[in-house]
Amino acid sequence: MTEISRMSLLQSVRKYVLFPISGIALAACSPGAGLSPVPVYDPVQYRLGTDDEVRLITYGQDQLTSDFRIDSAGDIDIPLLGNVHASGLTTEQLGQQVTAALRQKAILRDAKIAVQVTAYRLISIIGEVEHPGQYAYQPGMTMLSAVAAAGGFTYRSWERYAYTIRQEGNYTVAGLLYPQNFVKPGDVIKVYERHF
Repeated sequence: MTEISRMSLLQSVRKYVLFPISGIALAACSPGAGLSPVPVYDPVQYRLGTDDEVRLITYGQDQLTSDFRIDSAGDIDIPLLGNVHASGLTTEQLGQQVTAALRQKAILRDAKIAVQVTAYRLISIIGEVEHPGQYAYQPGMTMLSAVAAAGGFTYRSWERYAYTIRQEGNYTVAGLLYPQNFVKPGDVIKVYERHF
């Protein structure tokens, strides 16, 4: 085998064997490698939770219309009714629950209650963003719009996904959140730093 043939063979080996191996090595060094995505969140199915603030609107009874904050036990304290559990319910379910309680205690026979969320739980965003901190959740917020609220990515940011801690019912999950995925109120999002 001539010297030129050996050099050509060596170049082929580098091109077809070494470059893919280096690509695999770089992928293995990617931040968050091996983590699964967090469960998908559908903002249409929003369920109330601790620190949400709600307004109970009582039609025809303005004096009973008021704002409430959901406490750490998941309850709201309504005058005349006491504690009413709200965490895990939709706004419609909470309205039905309060309506039933008012009728059952004979406070209002024909109660009609609507519930609005006036302030959502905060999200936290840390890591490689311009202004890490806590920000107000907005319905339909994605990872990318959450990063925008925090001033955008820094020049060192890993922009393909972020590490996220999320509350799912009574347990906490951790995994990856992609730029187009919806953020859930209460999420803690960490934007990774690029290593290369």
